[in-house]
Amino acid sequence: MILCPDCSFENIEGSDECQECGQSLTTLHLAEAATDVERSLLDDRVGVLNPKLPVAVAPETPVGEVLQKLVAQSIGCVIVVENEELVGIFSERDALQKLNVDFAALREHPVSEYMTSDPQTLAADSKVAFAVQRMDLGSYRHVPIVDDQGRPVGIVSVRDILRYLADKMGAVEI
Repeated sequence: MILCPDCSFENIEGSDECQECGQSLTTLHLAEAATDVERSLLDDRVGVLNPKLPVAVAPETPVGEVLQKLVAQSIGCVIVVENEELVGIFSERDALQKLNVDFAALREHPVSEYMTSDPQTLAADSKVAFAVQRMDLGSYRHVPIVDDQGRPVGIVSVRDILRYLADKMGAVEI
């Protein structure tokens, strides 16, 4: 971990700026990576994960319709967008944890009632190590990628991270 000189927040090594206060960390000394995999995690940007284009729905979309999209498109989540702004994410986990046996009564309710609001995001130029850290600390399986204006442009999943690590370690394809 690397401490921010301004706020003392512990950031993952390789972070370009403090997660807490935004202070640049690029001038601070980083420990040498011990392995090629560690070096790749610290150097590579999330673009190498080939983020997929996210499937977007409006906040008022019925949750039943969203579940049909998840199944039909074999995806683990949708992003919830209003006026090109990311306002939430709805995942398989949300469906399992927030919908109950009364699903038939809930299927017409808007997805905004069950989504995770204001999800954590990554910039398109974030390092892979930061994506791993964000997923780990937040227990996220999916993290939206946003452009400079905060508009969603991609999504990275834990499966993308596993595929990347397997490739870096020379393991079998996942």
